Amino acid sequence: MLFETELRLPDLVRVEVESESSLLEFSPEGFWQNHHTSVHVENAADRLHFELRSETKRIERVSFTWKSHLEPGIRFLNDAWERGYGDLEWAGLSPERYFPWYFLANRGSRTWAIGVRTVPSAFCHWSVTARELRLVCDVRSGTRGVDLGSRVLPIATVVMDSGEDGSPFDIASRFCRKMSDPVSLPDDPIIGFNDWYYGHGHNSPETIRRDTHLLVELAPDGPNRPFFMIDAGWQVCGDANGGPWNRGNRIFGDMKKVAEGIRASGARPGIWIRPLRTHERLPETWLRGRDEHGVALDPSVPEVLEYIAEDVERIVEDWGYEMIKHDFTTYEIFGQWGFEMGAGMTGDRTMSFQDESRTTAEIVRSFYEKLRAAAGSSLIDGCNVIGHLASGCIDLQRTGDDTSGYDWVRTRKMGVNTLAFRMPQHRAFFLSDADCVGITKKIPWRLNRQWLEVLAGSGTPLLVSAAPDAVGTEQKKALREAYLLSSHTQAQPVAEPLDWMDNRTPTRWKMGDREVRFDWFAES
Repeated sequence: MLFETELRLPDLVRVEVESESSLLEFSPEGFWQNHHTSVHVENAADRLHFELRSETKRIERVSFTWKSHLEPGIRFLNDAWERGYGDLEWAGLSPERYFPWYFLANRGSRTWAIGVRTVPSAFCHWSVTARELRLVCDVRSGTRGVDLGSRVLPIATVVMDSGEDGSPFDIASRFCRKMSDPVSLPDDPIIGFNDWYYGHGHNSPETIRRDTHLLVELAPDGPNRPFFMIDAGWQVCGDANGGPWNRGNRIFGDMKKVAEGIRASGARPGIWIRPLRTHERLPETWLRGRDEHGVALDPSVPEVLEYIAEDVERIVEDWGYEMIKHDFTTYEIFGQWGFEMGAGMTGDRTMSFQDESRTTAEIVRSFYEKLRAAAGSSLIDGCNVIGHLASGCIDLQRTGDDTSGYDWVRTRKMGVNTLAFRMPQHRAFFLSDADCVGITKKIPWRLNRQWLEVLAGSGTPLLVSAAPDAVGTEQKKALREAYLLSSHTQAQPVAEPLDWMDNRTPTRWKMGDREVRFDWFAES
């Protein structure tokens, strides 16, 4: 299948129940089945659609295998479960390597792309060996098999693309649009300021007034005003802890008044929340765990979703914030970061939901949909979200782990990597937010100036986090130019990393009609 130009039915279909795998038998009607389970595969034009029925057994995984012969010299590009962690790259064949959601393969002038369309009902990953291609669809609810009853589960829809009519980057970008239905995204460029990457929660209404004035001074004039994002630190429990989200802490006080101040200064207010974590006393049936950061909430409980929606509606409708950055939700659900999940998602952890009639993927998607509805016309920036499930429910995705105002190696590893390798998803799934330019005296300006330049010219959102003592005449000039450039480039073709097949941290970029080279390494 991998090296063909059309999709075909799988050669083998297996189901896993209580960690035991059984092979299903094929029937001419397009069903693979045994005495308790059936899987239907619809082969429609340019896609394969998989459906599962099992009324008596709680299925954990369904896997589909295509026998193939792998030619030598092929390289593969992975995606990630949620954010990238500096680990996106082209590499040769590795049977142990797994590919969340989709992957690309390249040999010479030809590139193949295979994946599941966005918003599947399962967590799906691929693996490739010299003899076979395998898709594993995790349909568990937590770590238990899903209890479908009489329901038919639409597992996922597989699509593919291949060609020699463009660069691997062109085909990757085209394929991302094939994986997703059209999404509604902001027409205006997103530029702004975030106070986390130099302050790390040491913020106040006074620091926000000061930083907002700087932002408005540097942003271009016109009706499209920049955003000022209040990051963690405003909430009652401070730092990056959980709620309650119904008021500011003793330093911030009235959060509506803070939003009004940002708007009066000429910017648009945005705010950070950690919606699945709180320190409030709530019914035990709503909870999934407890630690020093508060209690983690169960997104499968309808009352939990209503509770979260009330918070978001208050922040948007009553307080007047025009962008919500929601964070930590994948960590809250899985108890680990994306790079820790592995192919099995949960590892040795036991994970459960109150509602075991829906898969984890379905529960996560319904949570995103509830946030989207509650936010109304305000924008949503999803940080630590599962992009393949969040597409259509967020406006921006923080596509990589945090950059830094204090550790340049972290910015280089996380920021440049995710900007390059998640660029094909930009405006296909969401706006790709590769994170901030953290400007402090701890990072040489020569390096941050380049990060600012590539972001501004990339066609993606540009957010800056600048310590006041690190912004002089030179920095102001560069920031003013970058904000102006970003306001124009976001309507143009995106920047293309030209050496991404050989470099995890690309240094050669096509930006408009010119090639720009960057040196991401400080002088020794």
